[in-house]
Amino acid sequence: MFKHELLKGYLAQFGGMTGSRARDKRVVYLDGYAGVGRYENGEPASAEIALQIAAHHRAHGLTMECFFAESDAKSYARLLDVVRQYSTRGVLARHYQGEIDDALDSLVRHAERAPLFLFLDPCGLTLPLGRLVDVLARQRPRYQKWPPTELLMNFSMMAVWRLGGHVRSPKGNAKSLQRFDAVCGGDWWRTYFADAAATPDKEAAAQDAIDAVAAEYARRLEERTGMLVQSVPVAHSPRKRAVYRLVFATRSQYGLWVFGDNVARARDAWWRTLDAQEEESTGQMSLVPHRPDPAEVTARAVPEIAANLEKLLARTRRPIRLVDHTLELFGDYYGQVPEAAARTAVQFLHERGKTGPDGVGSRRVREITVSPAAA
Repeated sequence: MFKHELLKGYLAQFGGMTGSRARDKRVVYLDGYAGVGRYENGEPASAEIALQIAAHHRAHGLTMECFFAESDAKSYARLLDVVRQYSTRGVLARHYQGEIDDALDSLVRHAERAPLFLFLDPCGLTLPLGRLVDVLARQRPRYQKWPPTELLMNFSMMAVWRLGGHVRSPKGNAKSLQRFDAVCGGDWWRTYFADAAATPDKEAAAQDAIDAVAAEYARRLEERTGMLVQSVPVAHSPRKRAVYRLVFATRSQYGLWVFGDNVARARDAWWRTLDAQEEESTGQMSLVPHRPDPAEVTARAVPEIAANLEKLLARTRRPIRLVDHTLELFGDYYGQVPEAAARTAVQFLHERGKTGPDGVGSRRVREITVSPAAA
């Protein structure tokens, strides 16, 4: 639910924002582990979500060309049926039965002059880090901001947990370890689990090791590609550890801003769905507030965002545009609150005489420019 809500919200905006500027108004989208396309209950899976967005863009003069790869024969057959339904409506979609790694180079060449969005959602391990770096930093050069290249990828924490067990066990599977070495771009990750095995509370230490590996992976991806990388934890509830992380990479502050906004909206939608399911199964609303109230989170976030903005203005001593300082502005609340919280924070400062008169009424939140208060 969360993943698909996020993909639905962000991909539509990526296609619209970049397609309107692109050559021939064309955007290329890749789903590297496309699955069945549509679930048995009729709900759209990731592939059909992308096809729906492509159909919407086509009606508005933009072309989002979709490419789907799936290795499982039964899943591919079902996927093909869904793709054909949209192809008859004029949506451009290509498909490939096999591993995405085998088709990746030809796809990247095909998208040479177009914005490219990569969605990698494997059930297990993703592509080797070196392979991703080759695409994101060499084939799509790291110094090249246009046409844009972006990545959304599932980094499985459950897979890391299992592989960490191989490190801690004298009977660990060498091939599995080497496979994850390739995913991580080296065996550096093993040290975290080796250290965990030497601590008294091995279980808690192993859990901490998983989080540390995910964080270091994101840091290395950012360092080697020169992109802005964010890693979003996804758990069954706010008080549980993540079962996977969605790793997002972009070269655009706009991408960073819009992604954070969509993460917050998708999380709220997901928790509302969980609450509805719980009410349906029990016949009553939960009496324990185990999921945060978005309004309460925003109320806590606004003063902190305002304080971050005040610090930015004090440091720069000149007008700043919000979108140019996304992570500094939102701080710990990045991905936790929608962009409207930033507008409220601007108003909060303005009412206290800490900013100039501009910005408060700007149409788009991210485009708000705020000036320091006159001396």
